[in-house]
Amino acid sequence: MDRQKHGRDAEADALKYLKQQGLKPLLQNYHCRAGEIDLIMLDRGSLVFIEVRSRSHKSWGGASASVDNIKQRKLIKTAQHFLSQNPGFSDVVCRFDVVAYEGCFTGSTGDSCPMWYKDAFRPEATF
Repeated sequence: MDRQKHGRDAEADALKYLKQQGLKPLLQNYHCRAGEIDLIMLDRGSLVFIEVRSRSHKSWGGASASVDNIKQRKLIKTAQHFLSQNPGFSDVVCRFDVVAYEGCFTGSTGDSCPMWYKDAFRPEATF
């Protein structure tokens, strides 16, 4: 399976999983010059920016560890752009989650075992 298809399947599986957990989807694959956010969802009044990562093995720390400081900064800048374009969310509590598949995702019809890291990181400055 090619990497792009594997990534799309992981995002689709994560969306399904998070909907089962009660989150409400707003957007998928939000793009701006700063970067991309895989999923933007609502969780009981909180706006959640979600990064989905999948790795076939845990070498170099695996999927969750791949959301390093550089990636976090890109996600934060992209979230700030989203908020600037959607002022209706200016007073909503925001958080950043990571859904990671560590060597267990086999595609949209296979087994999956997502690890959901709520509030995985926080911006240094409040936004």
